[in-house]
Amino acid sequence: MPIYEYTCTKCSHQEDIIQKMSDPVITQCPSCNNDTFQKMISAPSFRLKGTGWYATDFKDKKSSEQKKSTDSKPSASEGKSTGDSQSASA
Repeated sequence: MPIYEYTCTKCSHQEDIIQKMSDPVITQCPSCNNDTFQKMISAPSFRLKGTGWYATDFKDKKSSEQKKSTDSKPSASEGKSTGDSQSASA
């Protein structure tokens, strides 16, 4: 969900609020209770929530790939014995 920045033009209270894009704009300031709360124009930000694609597919992908490549490399003697058995069976 997007995180919006709001500021009050009367008391200068600022707050970041997580809202759906379809939610109405908040106009009442939570600090002074006046209808002078306005959404600021700023860089977009959002929060990934739950166990979605980021946590399962892309998080720490480089470190896990490096770990797999170092673990799966056979030693020189293992590579020769594997190659000999494959050529003998062919």
